[in-house]
Amino acid sequence: MKKTLLALAISAASISAASAQDLTISITNLTHGSHFTPLLVSAHPADSHLFEVGMAASANLQAMAEGGDTSGLITDLNAISADVSDNPAGGLMMPGQTVTFDLMTAMDNSNLSVVAMVLPTNDGFVGLDSMAIPTMAGTYTYYLNAYDAGTEVNDEIINGGGAPGAAGIPADPLGSGGTGATGVTENESNDKIHVHRGVVGDSDASGGFSDLASRVHRWLNPVAKLVIEVK
Repeated sequence: MKKTLLALAISAASISAASAQDLTISITNLTHGSHFTPLLVSAHPADSHLFEVGMAASANLQAMAEGGDTSGLITDLNAISADVSDNPAGGLMMPGQTVTFDLMTAMDNSNLSVVAMVLPTNDGFVGLDSMAIPTMAGTYTYYLNAYDAGTEVNDEIINGGGAPGAAGIPADPLGSGGTGATGVTENESNDKIHVHRGVVGDSDASGGFSDLASRVHRWLNPVAKLVIEVK
């Protein structure tokens, strides 16, 4: 009887270990002059989402997209027993920088999500929405788009704003931004999460319609590369 119970225990442990996944993840900032705020990477159940294109942003998603604050999203993920890698780069990710880290996922956390604010933007973020994690051993490469949270007008004015509902861009980490811009636009027609149209920028460092430098900050999608090694 003891041998039978022991065999069952070993079998259950083996099934659990086989169902969990040991991942090595690399993320690269592909932009020329934009930073990513601290990354939030998570494995979670398939029916969960940090964001969904075409849907209104949650308050916690808005806080991340406008100011880089991931604390509310982490609370959401902890509530569903997600596996979380918070800020694996140890701060802002510079243009061209790659960060590599390990993530052990539980058997029910079958999907992967990634978010980080693209700085300098008003409410742009690099994102991956609940992608099924490959189950076969191997190396998989994906390219990630930037999305607009739809929560703030893309005026491209650097004014230190970063709190939800406060218009403007917190800062340009490169120090290449201008001042005195009148604003690219005062209205947005799409208030749902959508693919970001990119930065407009201009070449006037002390005025014009944008505080972003077109020679430095302009980018097109995709803005990041994701490599997943399933062991």
